[in-house]
Amino acid sequence: MAGRSQPVLAGVVTALVGFASSFTVVLAGLRAVGASDAQAASGLLAVCVASGISAVWLGLRHRIPMSVAWSTPGAALLVATGTVPGGWPVAVGAFLVSGALIVAAGLFPALGRAVAAIPRPIAGAMLAGVLLPLCTAPVRALVEVPRLAVPVVLAWLLLHRFARRWAVPGALVVAVAAIALTTPVSGLGGARLLPAVELTAPAWDLSAMVGLALPLFLVTMAAQNVPGMAVLVGYGYRPPFGAALRATGLTTVLAAPAGGHAVNLAAITAALAAGPDAHPDPDRRWIASVTAGTGLALLGLGAGAATALVALAPPVLIEAVAGLALLGALATALTSALAEPADREAAVVTFVVTASGVTLLGVGGAFWGLVAGGVMLLLFRRRSGGPTAPEPPPEPAATESPGPAVEPVTTGAPGPAVEPVTTASPGPAAEPVTTGAPGPAVEPATSGAPGPAVEPATSGSAGPTETGRVGVTPRAAGRGPGRRGVPGRR
Repeated sequence: MAGRSQPVLAGVVTALVGFASSFTVVLAGLRAVGASDAQAASGLLAVCVASGISAVWLGLRHRIPMSVAWSTPGAALLVATGTVPGGWPVAVGAFLVSGALIVAAGLFPALGRAVAAIPRPIAGAMLAGVLLPLCTAPVRALVEVPRLAVPVVLAWLLLHRFARRWAVPGALVVAVAAIALTTPVSGLGGARLLPAVELTAPAWDLSAMVGLALPLFLVTMAAQNVPGMAVLVGYGYRPPFGAALRATGLTTVLAAPAGGHAVNLAAITAALAAGPDAHPDPDRRWIASVTAGTGLALLGLGAGAATALVALAPPVLIEAVAGLALLGALATALTSALAEPADREAAVVTFVVTASGVTLLGVGGAFWGLVAGGVMLLLFRRRSGGPTAPEPPPEPAATESPGPAVEPVTTGAPGPAVEPVTTASPGPAAEPVTTGAPGPAVEPATSGAPGPAVEPATSGSAGPTETGRVGVTPRAAGRGPGRRGVPGRR
């Protein structure tokens, strides 16, 4: 019975942590691009239900724990972008176009490869620039509303130290308690607590398509779908990437008129359902992802109450909770951006332009950061391409082992001592079995290994031997019958 309940419990934890950790980011993002409280609540409900449907379908169809969630970095992008020309209907149109691009990436692998071809430092720097404004919110909250922010930050610090998984949900609980203690109950009088769907007819604007739809697609792919696949591969699964993109892209398109911004593979909570804590048997962990999807859809029914509560709080406090939830993602993005020394200048340019929040020609900073970083990277690589072109080191490894280099190895294997063992093969041909690296007979296996360096590895040459001769490995050579027949040789 415990084996059956374990993945179910893991799925419940995944849904609770996923919802509580970042629903404030979703509400902040939707309100930033022009949604009313009712429209933001509808958008939160839409992405919860769409994520649940996708997770249940993928889990039952493929029997793989493919957790699905909303795009948290995408919601942070909405905060950084702000109101777009044309208001909320144009933002809804951008959501729909972004979902269609995700479907296209699932239908046409070349598009997915094109996204993957964006250099990791540039993609990481763009994401870091998008996340930075929200991640600074806890500092601003400590200054602007210290009575409310100090308990929240302290709770996050303590839980982050002793129960990291529950750090953000615990901080959210403290924030809710602080809001309840400082806000009169009458403030909830006119709020809509029951879930409701607010449909919006999409509108399209070219600047919004370039400045919001395209960055939203890129951020969702680079920061959610690709890492989500990497988590599953790391746990030994072979998930169908195309099917996952088609399912999440289609549900994004369906959720867009209701305010849903993006649905994708979970990256932050994916390990909760795919890891061994979900179930010792990897073939049973899909139950956890299906349970998580069902739980997330049910939690979406509380979107109205969650939005009403958030509306009562100072905006900076809600942004502070969202920023605490995104600190880990910011650290990962910065690490990816600065990992390659040769690309650091281009990554820093991307980060600075994106974080500046500038709007040019109606297009937000995320797009211009990507453009600036790409141009910088091309110029830098063109300038430094000359000196790094020649690569002579492979030549010594490619040459055949010359005679004199092998001679020092053969001197340690005297002829008469070998002859009694070599009953199956005469003369020098037996020496490879007894010494591991004799004169001319060993040359194909010891290519590229100079004389004295081979002596310690006489039980089987390392490096080029393994790639040069299929099936010949040091261990295999050490287990040959001739080795057992030579007394005193270890």
